[in-house]
Amino acid sequence: MNSSRRQFLARTAAGAAVIAGGSFTATTASALVKPSVSSLGTTPITALTNATVIDVATGRRDRNQTVLISGDRIIGVGRNLPVPRGTVRIDLTGKFVIPGLADMHVHSLGDERVSPPLYLANGLTMVREMAGTDPALYDWRDRIAAGTLLGPRMVVASQIIDGDPTLWDPNLLHVLVVEDAAAARAAVRQVKAEGADFVKVYSRLSRPAYAAILDEARRVGLTVHGHGPDELSSKEVSNAGQHSIEHIHSLGLSVSTREAEVRRMVRAISVKTGDYNAWFRQMHPIEWIAANTFSPSRAADVLGTLRRNRTRVTPTLTMHNVLDRPDYTALDPATTKYLSADSIGTYDYVMENLYKANRTAEEISHQRQMWEWRQRFAHELLAHDVPILAGTDTGTPYSVPGFALHDELEHLVQAGATPRQALHAATVEPARFLGLGNDLGSVEPRKIADLVVLEADPLKDIRNTRRIHSVVTRGRVISPAARQSMLADVEAAVQEPPSAAAIAASGCCGTGVNGH
Repeated sequence: MNSSRRQFLARTAAGAAVIAGGSFTATTASALVKPSVSSLGTTPITALTNATVIDVATGRRDRNQTVLISGDRIIGVGRNLPVPRGTVRIDLTGKFVIPGLADMHVHSLGDERVSPPLYLANGLTMVREMAGTDPALYDWRDRIAAGTLLGPRMVVASQIIDGDPTLWDPNLLHVLVVEDAAAARAAVRQVKAEGADFVKVYSRLSRPAYAAILDEARRVGLTVHGHGPDELSSKEVSNAGQHSIEHIHSLGLSVSTREAEVRRMVRAISVKTGDYNAWFRQMHPIEWIAANTFSPSRAADVLGTLRRNRTRVTPTLTMHNVLDRPDYTALDPATTKYLSADSIGTYDYVMENLYKANRTAEEISHQRQMWEWRQRFAHELLAHDVPILAGTDTGTPYSVPGFALHDELEHLVQAGATPRQALHAATVEPARFLGLGNDLGSVEPRKIADLVVLEADPLKDIRNTRRIHSVVTRGRVISPAARQSMLADVEAAVQEPPSAAAIAASGCCGTGVNGH
């Protein structure tokens, strides 16, 4: 790969070099609703009145509600609440209020003018960043928490820790490669020092290295999320204490009547460093066997283990839909305007070289059928009460930050979830998973005011989550005008050529593709 292609990929693809510095744009900041001081004291009060508040945990709709917000907290929810004099009133007659949404598997695109505002404009008040490939991601996280950058609450992974040989070309994505237990422990200590919120593990880790990662992470106070390593079964991963399993790849193998055989086939996969396409293609026939030898009794055993251990699963159906059906998916013209030409070009490059390359007609046919299997498997997760996290793998072609979560919610419903269950996976469950259940995930007094106001009832039709009126993030109300301004600012930003700082950053620390 020539240097210009590396630089092009590094600065534009998912998880690309993110640029530190800057704060609210003047347009966005001025459009935020900033309540005046109330008569009760120095804390400003906002009242959202006449709304229908949805309890996602139960599916209850409470009509004609007033939601009182002081600072970043909800201080009251109910009918006929007394509203203090001087309060800023926002009439939400006919509107529906839900907790702020979370995308629990993202790889952010571009600089801070792109992904953070796109997330918020789409009602995402929290994201879990799944590859801390650039220190600037931690800077985003900290500045958002401090209130100097407008964006969703961010929980940021470590650099990906993978075995040797790793699947990723270092020109596309930098990962920490560990050969043994000692190197694995050192990697955990390194990412702890770098500021990671959790450890991200990957597919090619050896059994000793994986065990060392889990043990060292416990020692330093980090949890472990990520792929189920190829050498371990899903039950072993769950019982070891990994907090989440991303995607359906490894899980599908564990519910086959021929699990022992397919596991041997996985262990026999041979790849060179950076040859992701070779691993991807060798996995197809193995997944095909597993999908066609599904065992209800194995599913009850494996998924029952995940349920008892509270091991969360992030199905990332949005990602699987694209990678299983690359010939049938493309950018949505309505959201293409929020991606730079470089990002679009990179998506096309990645699709052609990592996912479409070298496929036979039989592989193409099997892949298309595998998408139907992923949907059935997601339904099995729901049927066995496995806790689900809504996550998109934003950064996968052809996803657009923020918008992709609404695709994921629709995919979950198409797979058999009720709209309430899909919303639960994007609100209540993420809060519980991250230990934030006392602060987030519902519209209640004393909770942080992270809210989405919708024009229509999402419990009737999950597509109504796209019909966003306004967003509240940490008590700040993003009005309809502010939201449109944010989207317009992103549209303008992606038309600008990358700055010299962005290009310089990409040469040292950008990543070319997401780490799934």
